[in-house]
Amino acid sequence: MSAQDTIRQTVTSNPVVLYMKGSPRMPMCGFSASATQMLSACGITSFTAVDVLQDAEIRQGIKEFANWPTIPQLYVNGEFVGGADIMREMFESGELQKLLEGVAKPA
Repeated sequence: MSAQDTIRQTVTSNPVVLYMKGSPRMPMCGFSASATQMLSACGITSFTAVDVLQDAEIRQGIKEFANWPTIPQLYVNGEFVGGADIMREMFESGELQKLLEGVAKPA
């Protein structure tokens, strides 16, 4: 399976996916740390995190998949939302919270 196929399968099979550097418990950049903090502040405590530092093909492939040059990248219900800056703007306006309200949360 190609990197694009793997990415497509991941984002369509999981309600919330964050392509990031590192892991939610140990983010490897400030932008990834802030993205996980915003998700947590929105009540999303469980999501699919993909560490792009573990796979060079995925790291490059995710940039091409959404035509977005930076990481982290957030996907909700299969749709690309944006990177850390977009997430921050949406969080500050309340838009991110609204978007994530309808997403399945663990019991």
